[in-house]
Amino acid sequence: MDRLTHWAPAEWPLASSWREAVDGFLASVEGQRLAAFLRERIEAGATIYPPHPLRALELTPLEGVHAVVLGQDPYHGHGQAEGLAFSVAEGVRLPPSLRNIFKEMGCSPKSGSLVEWARHGVLLLNACLTVEEGQPASHAEKGWEALTDRLVQLVAASATPCVYLLWGAHAQAKALLIEATARQHGRDILILQANHPSPLSARRLPVPFLGCGHFTQAREWLADRGVQGVF
Repeated sequence: MDRLTHWAPAEWPLASSWREAVDGFLASVEGQRLAAFLRERIEAGATIYPPHPLRALELTPLEGVHAVVLGQDPYHGHGQAEGLAFSVAEGVRLPPSLRNIFKEMGCSPKSGSLVEWARHGVLLLNACLTVEEGQPASHAEKGWEALTDRLVQLVAASATPCVYLLWGAHAQAKALLIEATARQHGRDILILQANHPSPLSARRLPVPFLGCGHFTQAREWLADRGVQGVF
């Protein structure tokens, strides 16, 4: 099944280090509001992606995070979203933003799935974790952001060393939260900011995504701190 068919977060696997934060959210007013909204949309027959909204938390435990890539919401096309920011399922044509990401990396992979990144310590987290088919941002401001902001803050408080790749204004809006939290807890972080990799902005000033050198900078910074093989 490539879509969300029922609201059952207790059935979604996730690393134990995220459990307290997720359970706290689900029990909160925002969590209950989100649950009611998603149940209503599912009952109304809406096609909602992805089938496992918390997959990033399954593949990348908190204690293993050394890089964070923040997206806005999942891909809204059939079969695209797999619960990881910017990633698409095996066999799916690469979306333009992902093509630019690989172009900046200097590689041409056969698959657009970023599962291996996730398994090697890259938290691929969207701000909103579900979307309806053909309707970008359709689930924005429905409650997910309360959880994902908490997750970002949790990472900033504990992950070290950790690189944050903030592409576009939406992701960059989290920079102050990340910096303040990491400073408070004495964490070693690097924040890299550039335009979004979308073709609409990837070459625009002031900081074009293409040519930003973020992957090289991230690898070198992490390697200097004894962390290899993240990207």
